Amino acid sequence: MSRRRSRIIWRSQGGEDRAYCDLRPLGGKVVALKAPGEARALTRADRALAEARAAQLIAEAAKDRAEGRERAVFNLPATVGLADAAREHLVAKATAGQVTDRWLEQCERHLRRAVAHFGGGRDLSTITVKDVREWDATLVTERLSGGSRRHLLNSLSNLYRRAQAEGAVLPGYNPVAALMEKPSANREEAKWLEVHEAALLLEAARAYQPKRDDLAMPFAYPLVATFLLTGGRRAEVLGLEVDDISFDRKTVTFRPNAWRRLKTGGSHRVVPLWPQLEEILRPYVFGDRPPARLVFPSFRTGAETMLTDFRKLLDAVAAKVGSKPGELSSKMFRHTYASSRLQTLDHGEPVSIFTVSRELGHGSEALVKRIYGHLGQVRHRAEVVEFRVEQHAERLGERLRTLYLVA
Repeated sequence: MSRRRSRIIWRSQGGEDRAYCDLRPLGGKVVALKAPGEARALTRADRALAEARAAQLIAEAAKDRAEGRERAVFNLPATVGLADAAREHLVAKATAGQVTDRWLEQCERHLRRAVAHFGGGRDLSTITVKDVREWDATLVTERLSGGSRRHLLNSLSNLYRRAQAEGAVLPGYNPVAALMEKPSANREEAKWLEVHEAALLLEAARAYQPKRDDLAMPFAYPLVATFLLTGGRRAEVLGLEVDDISFDRKTVTFRPNAWRRLKTGGSHRVVPLWPQLEEILRPYVFGDRPPARLVFPSFRTGAETMLTDFRKLLDAVAAKVGSKPGELSSKMFRHTYASSRLQTLDHGEPVSIFTVSRELGHGSEALVKRIYGHLGQVRHRAEVVEFRVEQHAERLGERLRTLYLVA
């Protein structure tokens, strides 16, 4: 085989001729012809292997060049790998600052699974609806729920929206959005607490005594009360500053600060400081708590930081009312507040759903109607939201007596 035909160049190195392939006519460069696992180029003793490897590289380069010409002729976007697109997408999201770190971490996990399935070098334009459907079928075999699969697909779809905007794929190309049958979560009523159950839990938090004061969080009672009596999200409550609570105006303000963002623009809001919550927070805030900006600070690292995990504390309180570890959550408290608030009166009339949705930080009434509103067995019409155990002593009966015995 002639040098020109094979495009093999022999270069003398260390007294031996080494094989290189000249791909410059095809838009490439001169590359060493190596055997698998070898660091140096092949010698003349392996001429047949060098020619085979050169032919392979030439074929790949010719194919890439043809595809490049086709893309140019039809004005198609350049090849963009899934891994690179995912990386740029996450960086752009983080730079925009419109989503939380927790959302970014979740999205990164989702896209990592997509890259693992399709391959990091897979061109975005080559992933089809059939490919996405097969990925979803694979997720089913991995025992992921419909809701979890939908989250994964949504993250990939959001990546394709950015790819369209930046010209990485043709306008409108989104194999996830084109999928006809998308998985969905099973619609089940969220867990929440009846008024008397919430009152019992709050009383358990008041009676809770940690086993070790030096390792304990000294605010079980005010923390549970703030969740139950504001309807705040987990990060919203944990990131409350003392200045966010006005005992003069009787308000609690959820606003962004140095500790955390809020979920949406509508999450910046003011909710009532209900009388029961004021009774609990006033002695706590102005009592012996350590000086800190946060209402519920953590000093685990020595400096003041935002508390991130209170599950053990909640489990310890929940155990006093017979709940299992992990059974209670801040999300459940949010649903409990919404359901109780819907039963209150506003100037003698039933409170409007609009008012409740604003106090929850929602932009519309739809979520309250569809998800957060629950009709309990106990109708507790009152001017205020409250969970006072003495109002439900007869209904709680033996459970309340047992609580005091255990406490």
